[in-house]
Amino acid sequence: MTIAITGAAGHLGRLTAQLVLDRVGAGEVVLVTRRPDALADLADAGATVRHGDFDQPGSLPAAFAGVDRLLLISTDVLGNRVAQHTAAIDAAAQAGVGHVLYTSGLNAGSALPLVVSHDHGATEEAIRGRGLRWTALRNGLYAESQVAAAARAVASGHLVHNNGDGATAYVSREDCAAAAAAALTGDGHEDRVYDITGPELVTQAQLAAMVSDITGRRIAVVAIDDDEATQNLTAVGLPADAAMAYASFGTAIREGVLDVVSTHVEDLTGHRPRSLRDVLEAHRSELEETT
Repeated sequence: MTIAITGAAGHLGRLTAQLVLDRVGAGEVVLVTRRPDALADLADAGATVRHGDFDQPGSLPAAFAGVDRLLLISTDVLGNRVAQHTAAIDAAAQAGVGHVLYTSGLNAGSALPLVVSHDHGATEEAIRGRGLRWTALRNGLYAESQVAAAARAVASGHLVHNNGDGATAYVSREDCAAAAAAALTGDGHEDRVYDITGPELVTQAQLAAMVSDITGRRIAVVAIDDDEATQNLTAVGLPADAAMAYASFGTAIREGVLDVVSTHVEDLTGHRPRSLRDVLEAHRSELEETT
């Protein structure tokens, strides 16, 4: 069986690739990327590295040739993601790939007001619509994203957010990769939805308390509305559409759309997922540098 991973030079792709290479022979692994040179070390380890660009659909059938299972890692291009994913799915079907696993999002397709929900839902539907076997790995919000927020809070003494009293179960990128590797290399995961989350729901007030405990710095929690959150993001240089998309995560958390806790990481990997506190502790030096 040949396994392929798209976006293999990215953070999640590389982590997943390394875990897959620990489980199966390198000759069974195909790594697809726009930047083959970035994966020279994994090519040296025996993996096949192929050029593939979702914005160049003609590059994809050859990239997917001979592949049985494909991990389609979601791109981060707002406004064009569905077109990119659809090109990859069409190429996978053309190449004879039998099973596509996709890194989706919680409550994909139904999680309004979360902007990215539409893209994830449309991608899941496109895979099913091509008659392919499918697995939706609906990843929660990365715990690592809160490290940067925590560092800013330590530096300023304020944790500014538009999450209200809402909570979500932040998940580490490492656990997302472990779950993906397990589903890619195991059996019985066809036509299944897995919610890939951390072990517990966390509010911004709880995050501030964790950061205060770790660093000894008192953090005040400052709640703002969605418009102000969007304005703050545009003020630091984000385009308006991207700012609105990022602010919508806070909206979705506040409205309970992302208050999902699942055992699926442990079910797939055999280990309990890392908590947000575990991730913050692992990045303690980055937080302490800002004190």
